[in-house]
Amino acid sequence: MTRKLTILSMITLFMLASTVAFAAAPGAPDTFKAKCASCHGPDGAGATSVGKAMKVRDLRSAEVQKQSDTDLQKVISDGKGKMPAYKDKLSVADISSLVAYIRGLAKK
Repeated sequence: MTRKLTILSMITLFMLASTVAFAAAPGAPDTFKAKCASCHGPDGAGATSVGKAMKVRDLRSAEVQKQSDTDLQKVISDGKGKMPAYKDKLSVADISSLVAYIRGLAKK
C-alpha cells in the first residue's frame, strides 16, 4: 500500500510540475507574432495579404481546432505545403506552447 501511495504521489508531483512548467512557458504570443502572424495574422484568421495569397487556413476554424495537438505540433515542426518547417528554429516546448496559443485563438 505504501509503495502504491509513493508511486501515485510521484506521478501527481510530476504532472503538477509539468503543468506548471507548460502554463508558465513564456513567449508563445511573441513567438506567434514573430513566426506566424505575417501569414496567419495576429488573430489567426489568415486575413493578411500573404495569408490570402497563400490561402492559409484560419487557425480559429473548426477544421484546425479539431486536429489533435500532435497533428498541430507536426505541422508546425515539419511544415506543410507552403508553410515552412520550424523544427530547427523552435524547441519542442516552444512548439507545444504555440499549439496551446492556437487553441486559445478560437476562444477569443
